[in-house]
Amino acid sequence: MNVEQVRALASPDGQALLRSLPPYDESAVFTLQASLRATGVPADLVAAALTQQRLRARARAKFGEFADDMLFTSDGLEQATRIEVATVHAARFASLSLATVHDLGCGIGADAITMSVLGVTVSAIDADPVTAAVADTNLRPWPESRARVGLVEDFVPPADAMRGRIGAWLDPARRVAGVADATGRARRLHRLEDLSPSWAMVQAIAAAVPATGAKLAPSFPHAALPPGAEAQWVSWEGDVVECALWWGPLARRPGRTALLLGARRPSTLVEDTGDDAGAARSLADLGEWFHEADRAVVQAGLLGGVAARLGGLEVDPGTGYLTTHDAVTIPETKRYAVRAAFPFHAKSLRGWLRDRGITGLTIKKRAGRIDDAALRRQLRIGAGAGDGEQATIVLTRVAGDGVVLVVDPA
Repeated sequence: MNVEQVRALASPDGQALLRSLPPYDESAVFTLQASLRATGVPADLVAAALTQQRLRARARAKFGEFADDMLFTSDGLEQATRIEVATVHAARFASLSLATVHDLGCGIGADAITMSVLGVTVSAIDADPVTAAVADTNLRPWPESRARVGLVEDFVPPADAMRGRIGAWLDPARRVAGVADATGRARRLHRLEDLSPSWAMVQAIAAAVPATGAKLAPSFPHAALPPGAEAQWVSWEGDVVECALWWGPLARRPGRTALLLGARRPSTLVEDTGDDAGAARSLADLGEWFHEADRAVVQAGLLGGVAARLGGLEVDPGTGYLTTHDAVTIPETKRYAVRAAFPFHAKSLRGWLRDRGITGLTIKKRAGRIDDAALRRQLRIGAGAGDGEQATIVLTRVAGDGVVLVVDPA
């Protein structure tokens, strides 16, 4: 899309065109395209509208019914904060009753929209003209909130008299434009040195605007956490989606925290208790129950407190795998019953599976260099296929030695 196409889609005629489109069906795209062009709709507008039809269908996974009234770019949709997580961000700003929040690098406006829904006036900028135009269109239901083209580097901090009345939100670019990974998506950046705007600028804005937040990658290093700030690792359905940093009055619990979110579960906040998790020293230390900690807890380095709540040990330090003798259930972990535990050797594992008629296998691992496909060939077994029994195995280490746990979901 270009800016002119965004404006055309945002116009009354463009909105009517979008509302007239049927649910997205890839097999019907060419027929629909020909039909629209036959009615006199310009070819470039037809292409833009059908692109929006496709993106809106994808966007429902992140935005639900809100997607049907939004415009998107492909990269903007991929990078946008899902609505449930954006609402968590917005709630922090809304609780401060700020006059304005400056969304510096707003993308398609996901965070700006949720702030506006909660009554926060947003002044948003994005360096890309098309993205800024899309964000401004998405903010139309809230006339006081606007998006425009602008560089974070040109942001002028407020005078001292306004320092306590405004906030700043940053989502530094963490992808290389035009460089795709194996999935065809823009390649992610993981180092603080690669951020745009720079990590130094993010910190400078936080020094000038006390109520500042920033959305960073889950790989954010613990040692880089500024004094007095809060780093919160957030997961959605067990996948870590961000590390959000909060300064000043937005930092509710300075230090490291984790927030676990999901569609069918209450949110769970995990704080740093200062506990250290003990580790199993041999197979004899493993209990009857295996626990898989949420990855946000692992990234935040908060396993000690989780182990203490469980009354258990780490199976392999740093993986988030825990073991207990008691059937304890807590929201920070998924619990499995341990059917068997033994040293890992492909030949002995193959024999164990064969003797029990197991023909389908789910493999879980968080460390090591074992290739799943190669292991399946060695085991002569498929992935969840076959007429026999199914099993789940965990490949991990105990005191440095490879072990396999055969587990069943509790």
